[in-house]
Amino acid sequence: MKSLLPRAGILLSSAALALVMSFSGAQAQEKKTIAVSIPAATHGWTGGVVYHAEQAEKEIEASFPNIDVVLSTASSAPAQVSSLEDLAATRKLDALVILPFTSEELTSPVEQIKQSGTFISVVDRGLTDPNVQDLYVAGDNIAVGANTARWLVDKLGGEGEIVVLRGIPTVIDDERIKGFSDVIAESKIKILDIQYANWNQDEAFKLMQDYLAKYPRIDAVWANDDDMLLGVLEAIDSAGRKDVKYALGGNGMKQVIEMVKAGDERTPISTPYPPSMIKSAIYMTAAQFNGQAPMRGSFLLGAPLITPDNADQFYFPDSPF
Repeated sequence: MKSLLPRAGILLSSAALALVMSFSGAQAQEKKTIAVSIPAATHGWTGGVVYHAEQAEKEIEASFPNIDVVLSTASSAPAQVSSLEDLAATRKLDALVILPFTSEELTSPVEQIKQSGTFISVVDRGLTDPNVQDLYVAGDNIAVGANTARWLVDKLGGEGEIVVLRGIPTVIDDERIKGFSDVIAESKIKILDIQYANWNQDEAFKLMQDYLAKYPRIDAVWANDDDMLLGVLEAIDSAGRKDVKYALGGNGMKQVIEMVKAGDERTPISTPYPPSMIKSAIYMTAAQFNGQAPMRGSFLLGAPLITPDNADQFYFPDSPF
């Protein structure tokens, strides 16, 4: 699908989209239903997603009485598939905004909904077949991995031994790992191990314990999500290991941003991946019906390094994430 913005372009804010919609002239009064299907708040980032989706639901329904936003959450991929089947069976869905729990399991169910004429907006975790989506809103996951890796290569002087923690089997996890691995491959740094910890703090703690027991020397760790990073740090501290120079994550959790702001030697950087992208995607989708502003294509956030010099720009203390 052709991108409508440069890869490093900024995501349109929901406030700007609301302004577009408010100046659209005569608003259609035909009732429209937008279903929003997202993972439950199983960890910090998805907790932020749920928060921003709920805010968008309230704001859009208050401003546009003809739009009904139906929000559902699911704690697993099978539960999300079941929820979608129930929605499609009981309602006429004009649009679906979905953050898939996993890419592979959700592609076919979403494709079936699309066949009924539903506008499909995919957020964050892309489907395995991008032709299913009309709109895609996400961060630049390749840049999340690549920018972290470039910083790490520089700080380690191009050599060393590291371990990596993956998330769950999704397109965005694949992209982050590819961006990171491609840069590391150009150096003399060796990836000792790389396994899934499912973007879960407890699972990351256990996996990092295994890594520490297996490898007597680890120069750095990359957990491609900040929830996992917290588990990694706990495991390192519990083991009393001093050889790990850097433990890095990603997504810009406020707790990690606080470490960056404080100049933490082990976690001095992060990369942004804001959960508020779900809110922008819902507004973009609503613009199909009230904004006379058809949205098609891919909208990607950039992933600049968050450092002590710019951390204040990415720190939101009242946010749930």
